[in-house]
Amino acid sequence: MVFKRLLGALGVGGPTVDTVLDPAPVRPGGTLTGQVHLAGGKTDFGIEHITLELVARVEAEHQGGQGEGVVAFDRFTVGGGFRLAEGEQRSVPFSVALPWETPVTELHGQNLGVVLGVRTELSVAGAKDKGDLDQLTVSPLPAQEAVLEALGGLGFGFRSADLEYGRIGGTGQRLPFYQEIELVPAPQYAQQINEIELTFLANPGGMEVVLEADKRGGFLSPGHDALTRFTVSHDGVGQQDWPSIVDGWMRQLAEHRASYGGPAGYGSPMDHGTSAGYGSPLGHGSPSPFGPGDHGHKGEHHDGRRSGPGMGTAVAAGAAGLAAGVVGGMVAGEVVDEVGDFFEGDEEEEEG
Repeated sequence: MVFKRLLGALGVGGPTVDTVLDPAPVRPGGTLTGQVHLAGGKTDFGIEHITLELVARVEAEHQGGQGEGVVAFDRFTVGGGFRLAEGEQRSVPFSVALPWETPVTELHGQNLGVVLGVRTELSVAGAKDKGDLDQLTVSPLPAQEAVLEALGGLGFGFRSADLEYGRIGGTGQRLPFYQEIELVPAPQYAQQINEIELTFLANPGGMEVVLEADKRGGFLSPGHDALTRFTVSHDGVGQQDWPSIVDGWMRQLAEHRASYGGPAGYGSPMDHGTSAGYGSPLGHGSPSPFGPGDHGHKGEHHDGRRSGPGMGTAVAAGAAGLAAGVVGGMVAGEVVDEVGDFFEGDEEEEEG
């Protein structure tokens, strides 16, 4: 989705900017390429810099309830230091590396409901204008896809996906938010588990897989949350028996009892209830979009939380993987609506 914008800071007659991303989906840690097309205005302008800003729609829980805002999580200067003549047409190619923790927005071409964008900022004669916003599509890494495929093959279903503002204690998380993929348990685990939340924290060497289960209570015992973490390498993904590996994770998660305070090593329980730091800085000097004093922790469940598309809609995934859950019923339509609302709302806000 491309919006061609007049540089509002300079008024009528200013240059226009139109950023076009290359169509192929990019993976976390991969290279995003495209072109920034500039059209000169009614006079010459000095282009000081062209900056691309990665943005995401992120949710947060806080004392007053729930908030939602747009978080910028990386910036790249891709050009500048030249004069754009009156009426001149110029294209600036760019190639930038996405953060390894960039959330996944699609699986097998099906939108998961997570909304990312690339915003273009132009600085001209001391005036700055965020003139273009484009939707960013991110496909899973091979290891991420292997885990999701294994979950689908084991009978787990896709419920929703969202981005949560905060940090998971005891991990190597670098971004100010993390992605949660909510799953409906496979039939063999349905008597023990209400819901599973999956988080990938990728890095150049591999990724951490954080699994949290909302466990059912028994006749004499209340329900509780169980949280475990596993590490996976990017190497040799195709040689692993992922259904067996993932089923082992789920068995450990289902059998896990409150064992807090243990180390967070491979296959070890993580500390549960660690502060996620919702009020922590966003990086690049950006303030929190959710207001001061927002705090919470990974593993905390809040009634009434709006959490991506199709909340409460459980569609079992078949052998093709969890993507089957996205295209069932009304879910796909809801995803498209939410993505469109994000970009249209941003456009209207800037024009206003």
